[in-house]
Amino acid sequence: MTQLHVVETMHERKALMADLADAFVLLPGGFGSWEEFCEVVTWLQLGMHRKPCGILNVAGYYDALLALTAHAVGEGFLALAYKEMVIVQDSVEQLLSELNTAPLPSIAKWVSKQER
Repeated sequence: MTQLHVVETMHERKALMADLADAFVLLPGGFGSWEEFCEVVTWLQLGMHRKPCGILNVAGYYDALLALTAHAVGEGFLALAYKEMVIVQDSVEQLLSELNTAPLPSIAKWVSKQER
C-alpha cells in the first residue's frame, strides 16, 4: 500500500474511489458490489464521469443481470446506448484490454458535476 485515505462516511469513500479510479469493474459479489457498480454506471449515464465500466462475468455469474438489462431495454426502461456503455467479458485479460481501449462515451450530460 502506498497511500491511506481516511474518510468519515461511505459516501465520501465512494466519491474518493470514483475520483481516483481510471475505470470501474464489477467482480462477482453481492449487494454492496452491485450497488457501487450501478451507481458509477448511473454517473456515467448522467455524464458525471467518462470512465469505462466493465463486468467480469466469471463462469456466467452475471448472466441473470445481463438478461435483466436486456429485458429493461426491451421494455423501454433503458436505452440500448446505455446498456452498451458497459463492457462485459468472461476473461480478465480481454476485459482489461477492452477497458484500456474503450472509446469514452459521448452521450450528452444530464447534470453537471457541480449539481451532484
